[in-house]
Amino acid sequence: MRVSGQALLLQTLLDDYGPLRSKLARRLGSPDAADDVLQEAYLRLGRIEEPGAIQHPRSYLFRIALNIAADRRRSEARRLDRSEVELLLKLEHDELDPERVAAGRSSMRQLVQALEQLPDRRRTIFLAARTEGRAISDIAAQFGISTRMVERELKQALDHCREHLEINLSHKFGPGHPVASKD
Repeated sequence: MRVSGQALLLQTLLDDYGPLRSKLARRLGSPDAADDVLQEAYLRLGRIEEPGAIQHPRSYLFRIALNIAADRRRSEARRLDRSEVELLLKLEHDELDPERVAAGRSSMRQLVQALEQLPDRRRTIFLAARTEGRAISDIAAQFGISTRMVERELKQALDHCREHLEINLSHKFGPGHPVASKD
């Protein structure tokens, strides 16, 4: 009577469970992990199609078990641990904080005011570079100026916005209240 490859593998797993478990426990560092992997191997063997002729069923089973263990490691590496989930929930909660939303809106209004104070060309260059993401060479060609001049206009626009925002912050907190450094 001829025994199928699947039946041979299942019988080998049952007959050599102890030695396979010991070898896997040493390799994986845990008898519990070895048991889990061998259980998964048993379930997989029940689902596979006829594997064909197998010359070394014990080695074949061991390789299946190692592949299962590797799959589990990769799967666990993709999962977030509890502290990471808590951090994400905290960040989500912080984003909805009304005080932060109000401060963000206030800063945005101040930035809009600073941009309105810029000369038209400087403002247009700034917006083209920063909000539209256009290349400096394209902006230079549009205005018929050098790329160096575009860079200078951008720097002056950034300096103006930075100064405007810092002045408004110092007025907000009043004299004698140092503004936190941007270290």
